[in-house]
Amino acid sequence: MGRKTSPIEEFIEIAALMPWKFCLVFAVLSYFILHYFSVMEVPKPTDMNHMQPFLGQSMGKTLALFGQYIMPFTFSMAGLLSFVRVHKRDKLMTKVQCGRGPDILQDMTWHEFEALVGEAFRRKGYSVKENFEKGPDGGVDLVLLDGSEKYLVQCKQWRALKVGVKVVRELYGVMASVGAVGGFVVTSGEFTRDSKDFAQGKNIELIDGSELKRLIQDVKSPLPAAETIQAATQGKQCPKCGKEMVLRTARRGAQAGQQFWGCKGYPECKTILALGYEN
Repeated sequence: MGRKTSPIEEFIEIAALMPWKFCLVFAVLSYFILHYFSVMEVPKPTDMNHMQPFLGQSMGKTLALFGQYIMPFTFSMAGLLSFVRVHKRDKLMTKVQCGRGPDILQDMTWHEFEALVGEAFRRKGYSVKENFEKGPDGGVDLVLLDGSEKYLVQCKQWRALKVGVKVVRELYGVMASVGAVGGFVVTSGEFTRDSKDFAQGKNIELIDGSELKRLIQDVKSPLPAAETIQAATQGKQCPKCGKEMVLRTARRGAQAGQQFWGCKGYPECKTILALGYEN
């Protein structure tokens, strides 16, 4: 049984879902806003009718007095946690993309495996919500959002056993109960024949260890903003309308995660070119 987390720890976990830069901005803003209220003068009551507002304002000032230190601290810790998680996910992706050993997925912890899978889907264009419930198996591990569409992901970092039909059937039931349009079961190993048969005809994709490695090899890290701007101003012109071509990343389909040149005049001009195209 895992230890109970405090409200501050829970708040840090939730805030850490934001980019770390946003956390730092909120840390600074929360200090100045709460400090402003902590130094405000509270008018003393002149009669009993003003006593209740006085008590409310005094309590608010006291909360702001402590909050001006607590909130920046929690947002700063959330920013640090967010930064560390991004760094770890990048390292995991690089490790698998550059690794050649057959046990590279099996040697990970269950939490590292879930982080790796989440990052792979994130680079395919999904918004990813991670389930940070303590323990190696908390049900649905990831929730993917593609616009208004929701997908569920169950990760199984199993070294020996094949993933059976029970896991796939349970995910299918949860999909129906929460209105998800699809689901993925991802394992570092393999699936049984029964699980594959059950997934047939349903919007559930089974991704075994070999396929996961191929998926990770296919998705690429997006270029940093500075590199994207530089690449977009290299004089590439649309051969159809003559407008500038900009570097984009495919979000869906078989080429998800791949970069390509797209016309700046989109959607009026839908011309696309391969990344290695030269004028």
